[in-house]
Amino acid sequence: MNRSQLQIKIKQICSELIYKQGYISSIDVLEKLGYITDKNIKAWRFGEIPYLERICSANLATLSFINKIIRQIVNNLNLKSSLTIYMKHGKGVKSKLIFSKTGDDNIEKAYSTHYIDNDRINELKQTKTIEMKGL
Repeated sequence: MNRSQLQIKIKQICSELIYKQGYISSIDVLEKLGYITDKNIKAWRFGEIPYLERICSANLATLSFINKIIRQIVNNLNLKSSLTIYMKHGKGVKSKLIFSKTGDDNIEKAYSTHYIDNDRINELKQTKTIEMKGL
């Protein structure tokens, strides 16, 4: 897939994520693109994999491009950014998970930031409330 095709696919995925859950995260986009699997994400979350980029089937240039396109999309949509701390799951010491081999702050921030559409979140909450009252 070339860069322009990838950019179109990322835009489609971001639209889908906003519609379904009201926010965009890099991990969700990477999973939808098929660059990481749910099984690998779980292994990373339980500390079995040292950093997320290690399990991605895309190279670092592509991963950087994906995060860049996500930032462009969220800026165009005026979504609210929310830094999310990913912590290790399971037994033992709860430590902060790492996304990149270098642990560079800018790279870590790019992966860990969620971009929220507050209007869509409110719509989803209202829909859930209506569904619960109908039961």
